[in-house]
Amino acid sequence: MNLSLNFSPCPNDTFIFDALVHHRIDSYGLDFTVYMADVEELNQRVLQGMPDISKLSFNAYTKVYKDYVMLDAGAALGKGVGPLLICRPGNSLEKILNKTIAIPGINTTAAFLLNFAFGKSLNIKEMLFSDIENAVLSGEVDAGVIIHENRFTYQDKGLICLADLGLIWEEKTLMPVPLGGIVAKRSLGNEIISQVSQLISSSVIYAWNNPLDAFPFIKQHAQEMEEVVMRKHIALYVNDFSVSLRQEGRRAIQKMFDTYGISTGNLPLVLPESLAQNSYL
Repeated sequence: MNLSLNFSPCPNDTFIFDALVHHRIDSYGLDFTVYMADVEELNQRVLQGMPDISKLSFNAYTKVYKDYVMLDAGAALGKGVGPLLICRPGNSLEKILNKTIAIPGINTTAAFLLNFAFGKSLNIKEMLFSDIENAVLSGEVDAGVIIHENRFTYQDKGLICLADLGLIWEEKTLMPVPLGGIVAKRSLGNEIISQVSQLISSSVIYAWNNPLDAFPFIKQHAQEMEEVVMRKHIALYVNDFSVSLRQEGRRAIQKMFDTYGISTGNLPLVLPESLAQNSYL
């Protein structure tokens, strides 16, 4: 059976999926056609119902949960991993909140966390996440919300952090930050969805046990990134929650839905634990 699989070219995703897409683990009869794109493009593709399986911002998940289910494996979720609000030196948080702030997409969790921290009446401008640092530096925007590897590079460019949006979430909710996860179409059925979740979990563990195997794939899609930044990126965003959300991760996802006031009834947000066991490890 062939399934369409979408994920980003960021080091955490290529690290997670390398073993699966390069047949380093047994895929148990499942084949995958891969499409890679920036996280906001991935969000848009899922909103249109295009891929069978995809990386997705948890914020975007609040809009598609009826048609897609979150897998237990593959998530970027944790503490100390949230987006940062940055600007040029000489600015204050009070001033910046009245000016133009770049975000990496309206459907991203970064956008949700900015609103969660400071309200919705902000002047925002959407742009590709990798363009935000330079837009702040050039004065095109007054501030920006950065994600991914940019949290490791903004200081070298002379920018300052005004607020850690993830930390604000952690302090207010006492929960880890749910950034993004892997969703599958509910129409695939529990058996296929369960197999995919288990395979992704196995792929993460294989990468941890054989990290050198994944690096050619990681470098291929992060050509301009220094290797030390790639390693920091993976170490930060690939953690135990990437193998299994467990109850702590599931509660954090539910908290985001609660913040929106979304009632899902009896529809499970995450693949039931009974179907998410790592039986292929």
